[in-house]
Amino acid sequence: MAIRPIRLFGDPVLRRRAIEVVDFDAEIRQVVGDLTDTMLHAPGAGLAAPQIGVGLRIFTWNVDDEVGHLINPQLHLSAETQDGPEGCLSLPELTYDCLRAMSLVATGFDMYGEPVRIEASELLARAIQHETDHLDGVLFIDRLDDEARKAAMKEIRESEWFGLEQPTVRISPHATGGFGR
Repeated sequence: MAIRPIRLFGDPVLRRRAIEVVDFDAEIRQVVGDLTDTMLHAPGAGLAAPQIGVGLRIFTWNVDDEVGHLINPQLHLSAETQDGPEGCLSLPELTYDCLRAMSLVATGFDMYGEPVRIEASELLARAIQHETDHLDGVLFIDRLDDEARKAAMKEIRESEWFGLEQPTVRISPHATGGFGR
């Protein structure tokens, strides 16, 4: 497995909806491994495939010493909410309170194509919602109220990392372009 560069705010891959995984092959297992290694090295509570330049619906998490992954997630959110601090590896050193569902049930698949069901609350629920948003091209700053979003954008524009050159997207050698079509 490998530690991959994390894409930063401004990279177009972070704003595209990732596509469904249909082939659970060695390439998908490699992406899960790279995501996990990169997330643990960062370190972060989660990492979505678009954050390493891969436009597939895959994410990993590391919450309370539980490391996991989910492919093609579907979320069923509770009506009860939580408001708390949230950050993002694609927005270094930026933390703002963000409103999320308190708990959820997530379904999807593991890297072998086996069905997965996760019941989560509090921090794990927050991480799963955050990473699923990445798969839809949504960043946590998009969920902030107008005043907080304005402050976040100001902080982003003044950061040392804003506008840095982004890594080149690597093209898959597979006929499907890595997208399992």
